[in-house]
Amino acid sequence: MIETLIFGAMTALTLTAFVGLYRAYKGPTTADRVVAINVVSSKVTAIIVLSAAYAAQASYVNVALVYAMIGFLSSIGVAKYVLRGHLR
Repeated sequence: MIETLIFGAMTALTLTAFVGLYRAYKGPTTADRVVAINVVSSKVTAIIVLSAAYAAQASYVNVALVYAMIGFLSSIGVAKYVLRGHLR
């Protein structure tokens, strides 16, 4: 029962991540694209955590944590570049 629920949540998150990817591709402004990529990164992190629960592998949570940190730092870097034009 719980496996079906986890798999359904993973499927829903995957479908909505593709919607975010479409917004990142089609977004009218750079800010829309940055926010869309941040949302997709958060959804992928949640998918990794759900797959850890589904497969009963606690080490996947470490992967999700590292992925979340990389997503956060890249969002900060892109936002800073868009705001100032350089990363210094």
